[in-house]
Amino acid sequence: MPSDETLPRRSALSLLKPALVYAALSACSVLFLLPFVWMLSMSVQDTRGVFAAPYEWIPRTLHWENYRDVAALVPFGRYFVNTAIITGLVLAGTLLSSSLVAYGFSRLRFRGRDVLFALCLSTMMLPGQVTMIPLYVLFARLGWIDTFYPLVVPAFFGSPLSIFLLRQFFLTIPREYDEAALLDGAGRFRIYWSVILPLARPALVTVAVLTFLGTWNDFFGPLIYINSTSQATLTLGLSMLKSQIAGSGTTQWHLLMAAAVLVMVPNIIVFFMAQKHLVKGIAMGGFR
Repeated sequence: MPSDETLPRRSALSLLKPALVYAALSACSVLFLLPFVWMLSMSVQDTRGVFAAPYEWIPRTLHWENYRDVAALVPFGRYFVNTAIITGLVLAGTLLSSSLVAYGFSRLRFRGRDVLFALCLSTMMLPGQVTMIPLYVLFARLGWIDTFYPLVVPAFFGSPLSIFLLRQFFLTIPREYDEAALLDGAGRFRIYWSVILPLARPALVTVAVLTFLGTWNDFFGPLIYINSTSQATLTLGLSMLKSQIAGSGTTQWHLLMAAAVLVMVPNIIVFFMAQKHLVKGIAMGGFR
């Protein structure tokens, strides 16, 4: 039996360890939030406030007109619509195609299944620079340059990472659900649509968030395939704004930071809306 002196010591140690963990996590969160807070602060500064010493994190006068000036310099509304269209189509294509392929790899038994899955995963090891030129030549011959097709159509052929994540989650769903549905007369597609997908909602949300972030913030793809200003995305618009401001003689950092905040806000909204499902998807063990 432990003595009366060791019990308070153990309880103190049991409280000290979580406190240290939370303190370390709080310090890391402050470290990661600092650049965003600095960007948000600079977006409501004027030209003198940007280079003021010492720097005022909360300026005396908030210049919200910086966001209006950014919209006047570059048609961010049009770029927002273009980015939303591309992101929505890529989301739909990735979720539909990747979930179908993942369902086949996780629930169906056929010859060569494991070999095909290994080949699918091996494509993730290829750097994008290897396939960049062949894909550009292919899309150029199809007449798809300066259109949304090169950015959207590949999503309907599946994403290796999304297929892997969804397959791992589908494997955690008991097969008894499939057998019960088969006894009730449901076909394979009906099982996929009415049984597997509703149970895999956390995994689907996780894949959707990762796809959204990757597509919304994509700069390299639109830079290669988009030529006209009317087809540009937000990331291209941000680059155009930087060139336009730099060409005026002095870089107006407060306008650049205001534009960056406008581009980043949808990412933050989507993350907080899907945070519950993200945590649940990871906690259920589908990605172990």
